[in-house]
Amino acid sequence: MHKRLSLRLRIFLFFCLLALGGIAVTAGALWAGYSRAEQPELSDAFIFSGLLSTFAILGLCAGVWLLFDENVAKPIERLAAGMRARAHAGVSKELDTHGARYLGDLAAAAQGLAGQLGASAMNAAEAIARETEHLEAEKTRLAALLTDIPVATVMASPAHQIVLYDGQAAAVLAQEAPPRLNAPLSDYLDLTGLEAAYGRLVRSGMEVQAEVKSASGAQVFDLRLKPLGGAPGYIILFEGAHAGLAPEDARPLVYDFALLDAEHAELNGRKLGNLSYVVFDTETTGLLPHKDEIVQIGALRVVRGRIIESEAFETLVNPGCPIPASSTKVHGITDTMVRGRPGIASAARHFHRFASDAVIVAHNAPFDMAFLHRHAKRTGVTWDQPVLDTVLLSAVLFGASQKHTLDALCDRLDVTIPPALRHTAMGDARATAEVLCKMLPMLEARGLNTFGAVLEETRKHSRLIEDMN
Repeated sequence: MHKRLSLRLRIFLFFCLLALGGIAVTAGALWAGYSRAEQPELSDAFIFSGLLSTFAILGLCAGVWLLFDENVAKPIERLAAGMRARAHAGVSKELDTHGARYLGDLAAAAQGLAGQLGASAMNAAEAIARETEHLEAEKTRLAALLTDIPVATVMASPAHQIVLYDGQAAAVLAQEAPPRLNAPLSDYLDLTGLEAAYGRLVRSGMEVQAEVKSASGAQVFDLRLKPLGGAPGYIILFEGAHAGLAPEDARPLVYDFALLDAEHAELNGRKLGNLSYVVFDTETTGLLPHKDEIVQIGALRVVRGRIIESEAFETLVNPGCPIPASSTKVHGITDTMVRGRPGIASAARHFHRFASDAVIVAHNAPFDMAFLHRHAKRTGVTWDQPVLDTVLLSAVLFGASQKHTLDALCDRLDVTIPPALRHTAMGDARATAEVLCKMLPMLEARGLNTFGAVLEETRKHSRLIEDMN
């Protein structure tokens, strides 16, 4: 149980125990003195002395605890979080040890270790960069090869989740839903027909041809399903002119082969690094979700701890009312810019489809989600996706006493927001996504490996969000 209590709470409980012990000892001593005096008329004096001693002990313990909390517990908490950021999130800036000046040599030792970690991380980063450059060259050649072949190609896991898609496949998939890595193929194809074809593939172990309807039933695709040899999963080739292929539709090759072995446990039991996230932000006409309106939505997908650059959602939204000048001064969006843009009903439906299979992430999520929930009936969608809030994740990692604004969090984790993109939906969404990618390994280093464990830990700080809003 003690592992579930924070350092500051354990120290607070220690001082509570110390205060109770002091009161008990004082009460026992006064009772012994009163009993030996054998003078009943002194009872009021002994009781007064006991009460005075009780208040004095409580005040003394509270005062010493406050000093200890401010000068020992909080600095230790900050040092631990800073060390974890440098060990697991690639932060290289100098460790702030000013607040730990009363910890003796601990701060200097932590700074020295942080420097060693930084040097090791730099060497590792250089080695990774060299390998990445080689892999990127191979990826570019593969992408060019697939782009030149006029067949849309998708690789899927045995659970029918997308593991790879090329530029032509992106154009085909987009006819049904936004193309997304790790998305279920049921978003694009009739699952009954696909499973029947896959069953024949598994039984025969050889290439299979099939006609499968799209998920909407609006068209039929000629598919070739090919096995991956000894590896799990299979390849789908979309054939036929009706597949909507066009040379100008070429887009980057998107893949993550680790998804072939992805786990399929209940959400709460799944590892953080194996989840798909949609990180989003909104810009609005004001700060009152019950009456103001959304004017812009920006979102990025994060799969297995990395941002998928080609999978983004961004749109201006016509709020149906004038945008106050004070709001325009913040985000730069004017009435002219939103004229002719989709309203919230259409924009929210498209965003919901983009985020349908992922954990939704935002900075101060209740604020942004409140706007979407308010219009849920109009849009005809239900926002029942699981939600994580980077404000609460920050409180878990760095302590509730720290600042948890997006700017403070970016500064802490070495994430840069270009000034021109601050207070734009996509700019803030990207900053939040980069912050999330750095916090995921830090959470795992804290022993919070599963979504359920993180969710339980964030609930302990829910009051922080209530106060913020």
